[in-house]
Amino acid sequence: MAVVCTSLERFDEDVIAASDSLPVLVDFWAEWCAPCLVIAPILEQLAGEFQGRLRIAKLEVDQGENMKLAGRYRLRGFPTVILFYRRGERGRFSGARSKAAIVEFLRKQLDDGDST
Repeated sequence: MAVVCTSLERFDEDVIAASDSLPVLVDFWAEWCAPCLVIAPILEQLAGEFQGRLRIAKLEVDQGENMKLAGRYRLRGFPTVILFYRRGERGRFSGARSKAAIVEFLRKQLDDGDST
């Protein structure tokens, strides 16, 4: 499964509603952000490896109205990655992380056995 590119207009459907059935990991990023470019290929890999168990979405916060979501979720830096599940925020981290660190984050957030 490919990473879903979302927007302010599609966020509720692509992320919030979708989180009813699968956890959704959202990468809030900006084109000028070097750490964002580091984490992007890692998230692409994880989208394939977690296919059917996790959805991954990206939101470029510098495009049009998308910055409103950065305000809604009180983002202070980029990238910020937020895990949504069952319509709520389950956890978050900021900055580039290794693949192993992201997998560990997911395991800790989803360790109650009800999703992965």
